[in-house]
Amino acid sequence: MSSKTALLEVIALGPEDAQRAQEGGADRLELVADMAQDGLTPSEQTVRDVLAATDLPVRVMLRGGAGFAAGDLDALRADTAKLVAAGAREFVFGFLTEDNEIDIDACQALLKEIDGSPWTFHRAIDRAHNPLAAFDVLTELGCDTVLAAGSPHGVGSGLSVLQQLARRTDGPALLVGGGLRAQQVHLLRAGGVRGFHVGSAVRPDGWGSPVGVAAVREWAELVRG
Repeated sequence: MSSKTALLEVIALGPEDAQRAQEGGADRLELVADMAQDGLTPSEQTVRDVLAATDLPVRVMLRGGAGFAAGDLDALRADTAKLVAAGAREFVFGFLTEDNEIDIDACQALLKEIDGSPWTFHRAIDRAHNPLAAFDVLTELGCDTVLAAGSPHGVGSGLSVLQQLARRTDGPALLVGGGLRAQQVHLLRAGGVRGFHVGSAVRPDGWGSPVGVAAVREWAELVRG
């Protein structure tokens, strides 16, 4: 994503979401399971089904449980290898130590499995001790995108941090999501943000229902200004 290109990423739970998000004009998908726990690793079959249903880029979540500790890293590495074999080529993950610093060792363990594939460090950065310093660490790790709200409490509380991150000219692209509201997009765009990430905002009937094509279309038009 260049600094001038708008990007809309939509959370998908399966192939129907993928098709509907693409029809609405999404640019990329984040594929997860179990949004009750804020998104966990999907199954191999779901990955295959989604990749067959869309030609959009699909970033696949690698997260074994709630929270931002790496947990069972051997199991996560094994799952990653299976998803690579199933066709996954882009990924999303992010881990913190007990001191709320980037867990470099855990990230590097998964980087060996994904072998140079592009990846997003997700909203764990919002809980990092110093998000701006964390951004430097992620630059060193070769991360190409950081998903952030600027605050654990969502975009509305994190605007000042997001504006600081958006001003950076080096390192990963900033993807803003986490309680993102339509009325915040203009302000964020004015501050240099070009990447936007939505989940519940494009599900008018909640997580139990599929992505709404019309809702995605409205967001696509909004983020492209």
